[in-house]
Amino acid sequence: MSSIPSVSRRSLLASVAVAGAISVLPVQAAMAKESGKEIHLFKYKATEAQLEELRRRIKATRFPEREIVDDSSQGVQSATIEKLAKYWAEDYDWRKVEARLNALPQFTTNIDGVEIHFIHVRSKHEGALPIIVTHGWPGSVIEQMKIVEPLTDPTAHGGLASDAFDVVIPSIPGYGFSGKPTERGWDPVRVAHAWIELMKRLGYARYVAQGGDWGDAVTEQMALIAPPELLGIHVNMPATVPDDIAAALRPGGTKPAGLSPDEERAYDQLDDFYKHGLGYAIEMANRPQTLVGIADSPVGLAAWMIDHDIRSYELIARVFDGKTEGLTRDDVLDNVTLYWLTNTAVSSARLYWENKLEFFAVKNVRIPVAVSVFPDEIYAAPKSWTERAYPNLIHFNTLAKGGHFAAWEQTKVFCEELRAAFRSLRT
Repeated sequence: MSSIPSVSRRSLLASVAVAGAISVLPVQAAMAKESGKEIHLFKYKATEAQLEELRRRIKATRFPEREIVDDSSQGVQSATIEKLAKYWAEDYDWRKVEARLNALPQFTTNIDGVEIHFIHVRSKHEGALPIIVTHGWPGSVIEQMKIVEPLTDPTAHGGLASDAFDVVIPSIPGYGFSGKPTERGWDPVRVAHAWIELMKRLGYARYVAQGGDWGDAVTEQMALIAPPELLGIHVNMPATVPDDIAAALRPGGTKPAGLSPDEERAYDQLDDFYKHGLGYAIEMANRPQTLVGIADSPVGLAAWMIDHDIRSYELIARVFDGKTEGLTRDDVLDNVTLYWLTNTAVSSARLYWENKLEFFAVKNVRIPVAVSVFPDEIYAAPKSWTERAYPNLIHFNTLAKGGHFAAWEQTKVFCEELRAAFRSLRT
């Protein structure tokens, strides 16, 4: 990777792609003059040696024997991972996504001792609302690349100029092109403080925040810190589970009587996830350094990452069978390849070890909150739970389609949700 030395505030320029045209806009970042707070331009180019070594390792994979069941109950199925590996080694081209990344204005800045990488695209429309969007695991900034143009140039994507956003998409420390923490303490709360500093450093006096997965945890912590500049948040994997439901979901608990159909469905989804889908998170929370195998084997890394939750896995498995549904084969491998090239399999896992928050527990956020519920998320939050969790709920919508990687899978609907969610906060 490479970074370009920092330059003065007057001369720092970013080329921003908008609706097929390139406009050159001043970044206008409020870069602090103190040493160590400068913002640097950033681009990345993998070496041919790195890509050749990746292909060599994929081809040298020692696969296990096939599963002894006809479904995914034993994990990632042999047919799926073998098709993934074949395509990855023979047909996949990292240079395509690398070019798309480098066409976006990217930067780094040091916050709290860690280099933070971020995409920052300003809209051509006046009055654009700044938004900071946070990915999760096993995500990255690649997960949100598709939303940049529809949010910054809504008139080219079915929206109004008044719906425009300036978009900031940072890489969580330990992920992607951000630095890897060398000390303890980088949990979602500390990341939230870093994001608040980042938006201050970029000169934004008002902004909103969005997240799902770890992005939800970070975004809700930003809301609890509640800097005056933060107008509101949007989440697509909200923390709404009431205490009595959480207690019932623990070993030995029983489903409460009197649940509505939406509440019962959410309960069943969570019960299944805790019993059959949480293994990856338990291992990363307990013993992340033990996962040296996924840092050494690209195919092992891919299998670990695509087995996040059953509905996402089923969607991914379908695309390697030649079907089209939300994500493509290249989408999946763009993200896995980024983890491989940056060697962040284990450094990203340590966020689970650092975290002390109950993920789905209500956090008592008081600032304005918007929620979009995608039916194939880990759990589809019922409106009743959501209204109790967020007393200042300004938007709630249940979508017909989409899952855990909503921005990636259902980009058009996701962007429409963000426009609707924050419309009332623009005045």
